[in-house]
Amino acid sequence: MTEWQVVWVPDTDRWGALPPEGVLGVQNLPVEVARIGLRPGDPVFVAPDGTVDPDLLDFVRSAQFRNLERETKRNYATDIRPLLTFLSARGVPWHRASRSDLVDYRDWRCRALENPQRVGGTKWNREAAAFTKLFRWAKVEPLPVDVGRREDRAADSVSSNVLWLTPRTWGLWSDIGLRGHTLAAVSEFGWESRTELRNTSFVQLLLGSGLRRQEGGSLLTFELPTQRLRHGQYCHGQIAAALTRAKSGRVFYAAVDAVGQAEAYIASERAWAIGRAQEAGRYERLSERRVVTAVTTSRKPVVEWVDRRGVPGRQELGRLGWRERQLLFLDGPEGPEPAWLWLTEQGLPMAPDRWNGVFAAANRRCEQVLLSAREREVRREFRLAEVRGRSPYATPHAARHSYALYMLVLLNTLVEARFGLTKTDRRDFALLFGDPWWLVKTLLGHVDVETTKRHYLAPVAHLELESILAAAGSDDAPERPVEDLTEVLARLARESQGVQDVEVLLAGRAGA
Repeated sequence: MTEWQVVWVPDTDRWGALPPEGVLGVQNLPVEVARIGLRPGDPVFVAPDGTVDPDLLDFVRSAQFRNLERETKRNYATDIRPLLTFLSARGVPWHRASRSDLVDYRDWRCRALENPQRVGGTKWNREAAAFTKLFRWAKVEPLPVDVGRREDRAADSVSSNVLWLTPRTWGLWSDIGLRGHTLAAVSEFGWESRTELRNTSFVQLLLGSGLRRQEGGSLLTFELPTQRLRHGQYCHGQIAAALTRAKSGRVFYAAVDAVGQAEAYIASERAWAIGRAQEAGRYERLSERRVVTAVTTSRKPVVEWVDRRGVPGRQELGRLGWRERQLLFLDGPEGPEPAWLWLTEQGLPMAPDRWNGVFAAANRRCEQVLLSAREREVRREFRLAEVRGRSPYATPHAARHSYALYMLVLLNTLVEARFGLTKTDRRDFALLFGDPWWLVKTLLGHVDVETTKRHYLAPVAHLELESILAAAGSDDAPERPVEDLTEVLARLARESQGVQDVEVLLAGRAGA
């Protein structure tokens, strides 16, 4: 072995069957891993000679790395691994890397024609952030790379890729990918999915609220919103600060239909999984479990519990991170059951990052149904755009992108068409309530409206949505007809890159 490797600490329920004689001389590996301070999702760096680097192990357990989100840990560790391999090939220990070493590595990573897997500016900037954190922690002087230095950042960094699907395209993707439908709109013979309602409910909740994967995937059952707004189209709830990127709690709004589907999941599929887990004694075998005894109704709700040893505890609901939330249980009619909303088929809390696998499986299912056998033989990254465009492709964050686009179009329609506002009226309306960009920024929980424009909706800025949505006539017309949102979104799909719509997808299929 000539390369460094990364081994990931599995979730508590993902260790599988371990040999009774132990692993590498360790009798109880999960207990020993927990004893030295490693958590599920933590990386372990293995050198080319098969040994674990103790300094990198200390880095993983340090406050600088430990407090990162799980996905960020995975990204950083994945970025650090090829740098370690590069330095080892040079015979340079990583903690003795020089600025010259990092300049050469960047040249290889981003510019060298001999490297078939060069990365762009955005990816390099993320890697540079990971290296900076590692070298600062190790007190390597002079600092080989510093993402804070202009010369160490890439000038060609661009906004992250965004994916938009129109509502009817999400329907097609869900029917085929999650429900096992064929193009005839019936379930394929032999299709069976015991988590179908869970999966479709989760997707609808993200689409109807704009929540991030971790925010929506870490909800507790009693956090599902129930209080409807005045006209009954949306419910509002509270996202805990510990679950957000900005570590600031906020109100979120979820479509009533999406909440209703989640409630149906709780009453059926989820209840079935809990019953099976209770019969199998899975909850009794958990090493740690906290049974909730009360949730206060104060302005900052507090959760009170008793652990397996009978020791009471309490914490503000907003300060409970997703790992701690997975330990919470409620007293059900047949015994303790998880307070965590989304459960695996085994009745255990489903870690937020495992939703990526659900979406990936649905994407493959859509390709299986919508693409020809010859088209499927070509790896997705090598398919021409018109071939990729015949099958919808979605990620958890694409639901957030799609929600943002839909709300922007809807709010523009309401503000400019239904109200028939003049230019002066629109200015006054924006001063009082904020323009549609500001409103969408608030719904998404962004701190800066420029983030909303740059990272989510910038690729369609050239369409000048204000002009597209404005009806014919002068600015002083008393009333404008409300344009059909389905047609507006279909037009965006035809005239811009990145927006997926059924009309375009099926047209591409017909022309195949």
